[in-house]
Amino acid sequence: MNLENLSKNKKLALSILFDVIGMVTFIDIIWAPASAYLISKMYKGTKGKIAGVVSFIEEAIPGFDIIPTFTIMWFLTYVFKKEEKPIVVEVEVGNE
Repeated sequence: MNLENLSKNKKLALSILFDVIGMVTFIDIIWAPASAYLISKMYKGTKGKIAGVVSFIEEAIPGFDIIPTFTIMWFLTYVFKKEEKPIVVEVEVGNE
């Protein structure tokens, strides 16, 4: 399964599922590296790598399991994304 190419709705469903799994506190030692790997595969590039580090730290520190890292990343990617607007340059050429 290629996690990068999933639709945004499937990524949201997986994000919620992974956050629920992460809230089970007795599997933190196993889940911390797994969550870092999964989130870095779901979101490509630098954003995915940063999210992986944040997810690992969040899962490894006791008491921080309630933070929905996967779902926050989904919102940052699909809801609060910054759209790049094209720059339009108009040049007038006058005939003399």
